[in-house]
Amino acid sequence: MRPHRITAIPARTDAAGPHPAILVLPGGGYARQADHEAEPVAEWLASLGIHAFVLRYRVAPDRHPAPLEDAKEAMLFIRSGPHGLDVDHKRVGVLGFSAGGHLAATLSTATITGNRDLDVDAAVPDLSILCYPVVSMVQDMHQGSVDNLLGDLPPSDLLVALSAELNVTARTPPAFLWHTADDDAVPVANSLNYAKALIAAGVPAELHVFPAGRHGLGLAVGDPGPGQWTGLCASWLERAGWADCAAATTRAAAAGSR
Repeated sequence: MRPHRITAIPARTDAAGPHPAILVLPGGGYARQADHEAEPVAEWLASLGIHAFVLRYRVAPDRHPAPLEDAKEAMLFIRSGPHGLDVDHKRVGVLGFSAGGHLAATLSTATITGNRDLDVDAAVPDLSILCYPVVSMVQDMHQGSVDNLLGDLPPSDLLVALSAELNVTARTPPAFLWHTADDDAVPVANSLNYAKALIAAGVPAELHVFPAGRHGLGLAVGDPGPGQWTGLCASWLERAGWADCAAATTRAAAAGSR
C-alpha cells in the first residue's frame, strides 16, 4: 500500500545496483507543509545519487500519533514497498526541517510505537539530517508545534516521550544537524541538546551552527553562511558511503554547458 501522500524522485546516477534512499519531511509547525522544504530538497538528494521520497504527513487538526504513523509507514514503504526503485534496504535515512525535524528525530528515538501493526525496527532510519529542528517538547520548545501536535494540556509523560534529546540511546542513528544561532522561532538549543545527547551516548553527530539566518531557510541558496549546509551535508553523506559528490559535480557541469 502506498503511504499517505508520498512522492518519489529517483536518484540521478549512472551507477548500477541499489542506492540509498532518504525520506524528506518538510516543516510547517505541524500546521502545514512548506513546499520549499519538500521537492526541491528531494531533487538535491537525487543529484547526489540518492533516491528521495517526500512525505506530506498529516498535520492539525490531526494529532499525535498520526504524523508518526505516517512517517513509519513511509519508511516501511521505502524499504520494501512497490515503488519501483532499487533501494538499498540497509541505507534508508530521514531528513526533516523544523517540525519535520522533530518528526525525524522522534522517528529515530520514539519510545511510543503508535500503530502496533507497523514493524518498529524497520521504521527506524539508518541516519538522520535535521535542519533547524524542533527537538524538545519540554524546554526551548516551539509552542506552536506542541499545540498543533498535542492539543491543549498534554500529559507530562507524553511531552517527555516526544522530546528526542531525552530518549537518545546507543542505538539512535547518526545525525547531521544545522541551525542558526539567532533563530527566533526554534531556539538553537534544540540542536545543541540533541547533538550533546548523541555524543554522550556514543552516537556520531555533526553539528553546524551559523551565526545568522532566519528560520525556514530550506536549501538556503544564496545565503553566505547557511548556504554552506548542503555542501557540508553532501560531504558527510559521501564519507558515510551514501553520496557521490564528484559525479554530482560532473553532471551539474555538463548540464550547465548545454
